Amino acid sequence: MVFLGNPGPQYSGNRHNVAWQFADSLDLTKSLMWREKFRGHFASYGGRNLWFLKPGTFMNLSGESAGELARFYKITPAEILVVQDELELPLGTVSLKWSGGLGGHNGLRSMEAVFGVRDFWRLRFGIGRPEHPDIYGYVLSDFPAAEQERLRFVFQQTAALFTALLTQEPELFLAEWGKKKITTPS
Repeated sequence: MVFLGNPGPQYSGNRHNVAWQFADSLDLTKSLMWREKFRGHFASYGGRNLWFLKPGTFMNLSGESAGELARFYKITPAEILVVQDELELPLGTVSLKWSGGLGGHNGLRSMEAVFGVRDFWRLRFGIGRPEHPDIYGYVLSDFPAAEQERLRFVFQQTAALFTALLTQEPELFLAEWGKKKITTPS
C-alpha cells in the first residue's frame, strides 16, 4: 500500500498529504515498526506479505520509491493500492477505483512512468477543487480547522474499509465504495 504525499513537516497538513494523514490516523499503523527504506518510510504488516510505504521522494517522484519496493518484493502493479488525494472529488467523498485516468495527479503519473501501466488500485480521498485557478497553491495549502474535523470523521469511517482490504479482494467493495459520500452526523 503506497500512501502518496510530500515529506517534511511543512507539508504535513497539506491537502496533497491527505493519504499520509489517513495513514497516521489508523490505529494499526501506529503500532508498526516504520523504518527508512526504499527511499521512504516503510513498514511490514503483521509478518504477512503486506507492506506500507510513504515515499520520501516528493509526490512527483513517488513511483520511484514504490518501484524499488515492488522490485524487491516482486509485487505486480495489480497488487498495489495507492492511497491519494483527489481534486475532482468533493471533500468527504472516498472512492475505491481500479486503474483509469491520472487526472493530472503527479504522483499517479510517476507510478505510471515507473510501472508502465495505470493498472493498480486507488483509494482516493476527495479534497475538492478550488474556485480559483491556483491548483498548485491549493493542493499545497493546509486544510482549515473545520475541514480537518470533517476529515477525522471521514478517516474513522474509511478505516474499516482499509482494514478489510488487508485480507479481502478490493473488488468486493466496489459497489459500496466506488464513490461514497461520507456525511458527518448532525
